[in-house]
Amino acid sequence: MREFAGKSVYKGIVLGPVIVLKKNDYRVKREKTDDAEAEIRRVEGAVAQAQAQLQKLYEKAVKEVGEASAAIFEVHQMLLEDEDFQEAVNNTIRNEGVKAEYAVAVTGDNFSEVFEGMDDEYMKARAADIRDISNRLIGNLTGRAEEDLDAAGPAIILADDLSPSETVQMDKKKILALVTVRGSANSHTAILARMMNIPALIGVPLDLEEICTGTEAIVDGYGGKLILQPSLELKEETEKKIQDEREKLQLLHELKGKKTVTKSGRKIHLFANIGSVSDIGYVLENDAEGIGLFRSEFLYLGKTALPSEEEQFNAYRQVLQMMGGRKVIIRTLDIGADKQADYLNLDKEANPAMGYRAIRICLKQPDIFKTQLRALFRAALYGNLAVMYPMIISADEVKKIYEIVDEVKKEFEETGIPYRIPEQGVMIETPAAVMISDELAQMVDFFSIGTNDLTQYTLAIDRQNEKLDDFYDAHHPAILRMIRMVTDNAHKHGKWAGICGELGADLELTEEFVKMGLDELSVAPSMILRIRKKITEMD
Repeated sequence: MREFAGKSVYKGIVLGPVIVLKKNDYRVKREKTDDAEAEIRRVEGAVAQAQAQLQKLYEKAVKEVGEASAAIFEVHQMLLEDEDFQEAVNNTIRNEGVKAEYAVAVTGDNFSEVFEGMDDEYMKARAADIRDISNRLIGNLTGRAEEDLDAAGPAIILADDLSPSETVQMDKKKILALVTVRGSANSHTAILARMMNIPALIGVPLDLEEICTGTEAIVDGYGGKLILQPSLELKEETEKKIQDEREKLQLLHELKGKKTVTKSGRKIHLFANIGSVSDIGYVLENDAEGIGLFRSEFLYLGKTALPSEEEQFNAYRQVLQMMGGRKVIIRTLDIGADKQADYLNLDKEANPAMGYRAIRICLKQPDIFKTQLRALFRAALYGNLAVMYPMIISADEVKKIYEIVDEVKKEFEETGIPYRIPEQGVMIETPAAVMISDELAQMVDFFSIGTNDLTQYTLAIDRQNEKLDDFYDAHHPAILRMIRMVTDNAHKHGKWAGICGELGADLELTEEFVKMGLDELSVAPSMILRIRKKITEMD
């Protein structure tokens, strides 16, 4: 029996066999060739095969996770066609007289190292894409079949990290838990786990070469532990915990269809946060009252150009129609900081979290903003839409937003295009917005408090810097006082206030939020029933 510690990104406990995804199953040897041109033709064949594989993955991803999320495979296809990459592979074959497998491996390592050395987080992430396509090419050259993750039985997935290719290939119903050596709270692993309600650990110090697929294991998301080859006694204890979990889950499911109301009659609106149309299944499955945060920027990421008005309109309309009259709050474009889009040609910034991002881009580049507003206002005819604007710091910004909204309305009136102006609110995620919330409340229909950025800016702590974890205090009294102040100012002017940040799902604070008078909490779909249970048990 061996035990490993990691960081839990979703709680729960499971027992089952592991599937080990080893990145380096095949070690490429430096082998010489006398026919460089034949090797180059082999590379061309492997590229064509990879393009077909990626197209198949793209089509599967569109059905399962939506067009925006599937766009990563279009990016991989473009990387395969990159002239610099292809030329580097061909030159290595010709100049060093080596076989195709070695040339691809060396070129992939070189290119990924270049990306990893960049300061920009988005560009760093491209290193994983380069490794992904290099491994795919090597697999095709060596005749290694891709592991059929879709056909595997229910299992715990162990991996160095999970690429988009791997997550899309998995049959989500057959994943018991996810465990990775690397990764962050914002990695594919973490996002997938939270959406699917399954235990997940990251940062687990495993040597994947020493672990065999089929090994029995326990993943304890509560204690942040992976236990390989557990003892009979521990297995029996774990099975009892799993049964207890099932019984608790059954009790939670009995809350479906019920209102989120305290014993004294205080009603709280319980909404869900999502990033794509494909996430709506999780929203409905967990019985959320609506969508409190639809991150529209995911329509912009992983693409080579801005999404068109029609593309956005179709996505927004689909969300509204699928939600069948339940409220859907869509956040306008929040690109910048850790979410970059190359085609916008944003300058490199020393401190991007406090730089050119979100509403600042929209106000500086109104054509981009107006395209999104047009799509939103047209889609508003198909459901219960509300729009919220991020990163507000002044009343002047809200006035400028309304001026642009008026321009869009005028264009619609002149062309006769049907539209509806929905509720409009602002996100409170800067200390400045908190301090002027009394004034802002007179200008907008609602407030949604983005506690992630509000905490970051208030405490002067980069929330993605692991070295500062010990200093980061989401329960800091300053944050809680700010939330109360914003709520009081909203109610003073007859407006509602909610939370759409991670803090909204913190069960330790649920009772305090209700006492503060917050009208709405928007959280990951997997937390809806847990929070409903907490609220319905309050006096």
